Amino acid sequence: MPWLDFSKIAAPGVVRELTEQGFARAREGCEKIKTASEEMTEALRESYSSNARSATDYGLKLFEISNANAASTLDFFVHLFGSKSATDVLTLSAAQARKAFDTASDQNRELWTLAQKLATETGEPIRKHFTKALHQTG
Repeated sequence: MPWLDFSKIAAPGVVRELTEQGFARAREGCEKIKTASEEMTEALRESYSSNARSATDYGLKLFEISNANAASTLDFFVHLFGSKSATDVLTLSAAQARKAFDTASDQNRELWTLAQKLATETGEPIRKHFTKALHQTG
């Protein structure tokens, strides 16, 4: 096709130079993308690892709390069945209710702290690596 013949219009040296510049820019862009991709992969790896540790800690704390609450409830029933009067039952019930409220407050505070730690530790590697990748590609 004669209308696609550029050999008579542009000098071969100019075309080669433009082509090399284009390839150099493409290669540089690919390297930046590769570096950013590696950074994000590392961030996700760290995030998943941290997330697994924190989730395990949270789960273990739930088991610990469940065990403590079950033991407390059984202890309450043992004392309740040993009561000799309605006054003893009311006194034990009031004491148990107060103890359960205080314990639940403390347990909720512990779980909230662990949940915050989980959220922070999960997001921090991603934030750190994302920021680093942006600075490298910028």
